[in-house]
Amino acid sequence: MMQTIVMNKVPSDVTDGYVAALDIGDRRIGVALTSLIARLPAPYTTIDRQQVMDVPAWVGDFVKSNNVCVLVVGMPKDLNGKTTEQTAKVTELARSLEAIISIPIVMQEEAVTSIEAEKRLKNLGKPYSKADIDAEAACIILQDYLNDGGQRIV
Repeated sequence: MMQTIVMNKVPSDVTDGYVAALDIGDRRIGVALTSLIARLPAPYTTIDRQQVMDVPAWVGDFVKSNNVCVLVVGMPKDLNGKTTEQTAKVTELARSLEAIISIPIVMQEEAVTSIEAEKRLKNLGKPYSKADIDAEAACIILQDYLNDGGQRIV
């Protein structure tokens, strides 16, 4: 089972809207989305960090325009479960998001999601890009969150 760390408490009465997940990297951020009713995560988009200079503002606009009520952020660690330089970068970005959006932000431990995402895409037998891998990795993070009984929000 994945470890889930909640930065803001998830309200128990949240039953409508969407949950989004971010797979944060230095070059790209994969984004996935699911409704609380269907609970079927799908890749939404990938943010190119070279083109989107103000990521917190982009995420804030995305949250508002898509009725997102919970934001799940993938928390990278090494294979031994230890924090890394990327863990610190992701935590810093999550803290900056916390300052501008008023919904709960949940830090979901991610382990080898990019590898699993690439396997899924290869199995489809169609061409794919690194951006597709990042969006699919966000989808896996979101599914892990939904599967985590300790943080079920509906």
